[in-house]
Amino acid sequence: MSVDQELIFARDKADSAEPVSTATVVAYAILGALLFGWFLYGWLVLQQGFIDSVGEAAGAGSALLLIVAIVGSVRRSRR
Repeated sequence: MSVDQELIFARDKADSAEPVSTATVVAYAILGALLFGWFLYGWLVLQQGFIDSVGEAAGAGSALLLIVAIVGSVRRSRR
């Protein structure tokens, strides 16, 4: 296989990606707002410190991203 064929195959594969639905974008925006609210709640209401609040929000965000990745993998494998 030549380099040209590999580039054409890679481009065709990239073009076949499905567009992201509006519901997905809205869900991600809501999750982002909830994470920011969680950060503000920990920092301003609980007064646990800025760095601790950032770390807690980042940890919650990482856990959410892991859940999204697992759900996406399961949904993709069923297709």
